Order: sequence, then C-alpha cells, then structure tokens
Amino acid sequence: MLHAHPFQNPDRGSTVKYAGLVEYDGAGFAGWAVQPGLRTVEGTLAEALGTVLRQPVKLTVAGRTDAGVHATGQVVSFRAETDLSPSSISYKTTAVLPEDVALRRCIRVSEDFDVRSSARSRSYEYRVFNDPIRSPLSRRRAIHVARELDPSLLREAASLIRGVHDFRAFTYTKSYHTRFERAVEQSRWEARDGLLVYEITANSFLYGMVRALVGTMLEVGGGRREITQLAHLLDGGERKEAGPAAPARGLTLVAVRYDELDFGGIT
Repeated sequence: MLHAHPFQNPDRGSTVKYAGLVEYDGAGFAGWAVQPGLRTVEGTLAEALGTVLRQPVKLTVAGRTDAGVHATGQVVSFRAETDLSPSSISYKTTAVLPEDVALRRCIRVSEDFDVRSSARSRSYEYRVFNDPIRSPLSRRRAIHVARELDPSLLREAASLIRGVHDFRAFTYTKSYHTRFERAVEQSRWEARDGLLVYEITANSFLYGMVRALVGTMLEVGGGRREITQLAHLLDGGERKEAGPAAPARGLTLVAVRYDELDFGGIT
C-alpha cells in the first residue's frame, strides 16, 4: 500500500496494479535506474506518473537498460489508486513527459503479475551502418562501421550463439551474476533498410551481454577473429578473451514477452 500523499483522494478505494509499455530514446538518459543528480528513465517516468495520478508511484521494470540504450518494448508495473482509465493514464502521462520518452500503453493486470519473473523472454536488436561513409540520419540508433563486414561470417557467428551456453565471457568481470548459463532462442543478422541488424531473444540476459556479443561478432565479421574463438568463448571463456562491448546507441530493447499480456497490438 502506498503511503499517504497530500494529493491522494481517500475515497478512491484500494490500489490497482498496472502494466505499462514504455518507449524511449536512451541518448539523453543515464540509463533506466534512478541515480542521484542524473537524468534517468525511471526517475522521469515516475515523476510524470506522480503528477498525473497525484500520488507517489514506485516502478518495477522488466529489465534495466544502460546509459544510451533505447527501448521500444520496455515493460513496467506499478500500483495506484485512481479513477482514471488505463488509456487515460498513458495518454495524460505521455502528455507531460519529455519528447524522448512515452508511456505508449497502460493496462490493468492481476495481483500475481510480476513484471520480472513473469517474463518468458526478452528481445533486443543491435543496428550497424556498414559503409565507408557515415550516415547522419542513423547516428542515434546505429553505429557506423567503415570496414567491410562479411555477412556470411556474421550469420555463422550468430548461429553459434543459439542454444544454451555459458556466457560469462560476455559480462563484466565484477558481476553480480552467480549463474552464467542462458538459453538463447533466436540469434541472427539480417539486412534491413540499409543496415545490418542483429536480433537476439533469450529467457534472460547477463549484464552487458548483448553488446559484448555484438562487439565480438563484429571482430569475426571484419576478419579480426576466427569463428572458432567465438565457439570457445561460449563454453565459459574469460571476459578478457572476448571482444570489446559495442557502443550503447546501437542497442534497443524491442520486446518483453508474457503468456498473457496484451497491449493492443503493440509489442
């Protein structure tokens, strides 16, 4: 139960749990999680919801994103006492949010819904503009790689990542993780709208895992690393043996999937 707040209407009744679909351009944020003195997605969204709902709002998120990482399919949950409909909550909240973040949808969910543990999978995309000359229009959501990349090597590297592996080589050495095995359902590169786009879906991810995988695959695709080395790393290699983390701006959280959660066609 939320603590009393000067704007809270005592006649509203009990709190209700909501889930929200959040989209943001991560370039102007110091990541998702609240940090003192820094502009974060969590802090910005919680403040806007508090203004609209006239009560303090505590957010729980499906997965924290780092500074500079974007999202089109982030999912949050929160509790509130309000007479507003879920659609009004999303509309009014987005109206007071800055233009680089929006609460695209809001729905009521059951009391046993847990935005983190109820998630069946999470999906990310990483975008690369591979051309000798950079593209000004793709600079915010893709990285520029001038050297030629071999698409067949990228596809082969991606195929190795599918399945269950020990990904400790693709997370920070000083990690809070105690279990490094993850099940990757989808891992592939495709050409799309003039970009090379890496798509990956897994049950969950280690901290920094996708960017480290991409950085290592780009070395393979550029002829700087043998594909056999990647296979070795997927058996539990050390972080120093893998490639550098690719820049944050190329990464987007595109979907968090649940057994029963419908945002009206947007995922």
